[in-house]
Amino acid sequence: MRILVTNDDGIHASGLETLEGIARSLSDDVWVVAPESDQSGVSHSLSLNDPLRLRQISQTRFAVKGTPSDCVIMGVRYILKDHGPDLVLSGVNRGQNVAEDVTYSGTIAAAMEGTILNVRSIALSQAYGAGGRGAIKWACAATHGAGVIRKILEIGIEPGIVVNVNFPDCEPDEVVGIAVAAQGVRNQALLAIDARQDGRGNPYFWLAFAKARFEPGNGTDLKAIAENRISVTPLRLDLTDEPTLTRFAQGFAA
Repeated sequence: MRILVTNDDGIHASGLETLEGIARSLSDDVWVVAPESDQSGVSHSLSLNDPLRLRQISQTRFAVKGTPSDCVIMGVRYILKDHGPDLVLSGVNRGQNVAEDVTYSGTIAAAMEGTILNVRSIALSQAYGAGGRGAIKWACAATHGAGVIRKILEIGIEPGIVVNVNFPDCEPDEVVGIAVAAQGVRNQALLAIDARQDGRGNPYFWLAFAKARFEPGNGTDLKAIAENRISVTPLRLDLTDEPTLTRFAQGFAA
């Protein structure tokens, strides 16, 4: 099995190293094509107005000056064009990708691009908590990642489906189990703007999240990782809402 590994945190990210280790426990044919720099939050963007610069690091490792989606396209259509990958693994992201993160995440977008190119694709993310980025429990993903991926492949991934996996913020032996979960919804009242001033008194702003108590919905990815479960969520590339499609069709026909 040929595996293409990518991410959105960049070629030097600890999570990419973690995922490469997971991939090598599944196959001895692993290729890494990742962004030259951090591309977090770029979603499914493509570099249409700038050329893609490719830097070969080793025989099977490449850095691309572009987005995660660019990396997958470069991997499938150029680097591995004569023998494409059987599986795309994206991550392991620094931080969870749940709820509305799905629409912003470059990690998930890379897996979506793989799915668009007819390659089975899985996005993986590691949640972290109050300890911050300096205390991410990568061992959780490293320990459980291969087993989760094997099970997903055994069950099968249908065309047009990308699988989103999130590991909870806990040590490997503290994982309670695996939850096949729906995409959750956060309280958007927690989204805030942090207004500041630079040294010259000019305003600038950071997107921020207020800290407040929030109860995630049952059966969701948010609930799963809050309970120290690994969440597995299948996502559809087809964003059409069938009930609304039928209702609109009936309404416009009237």
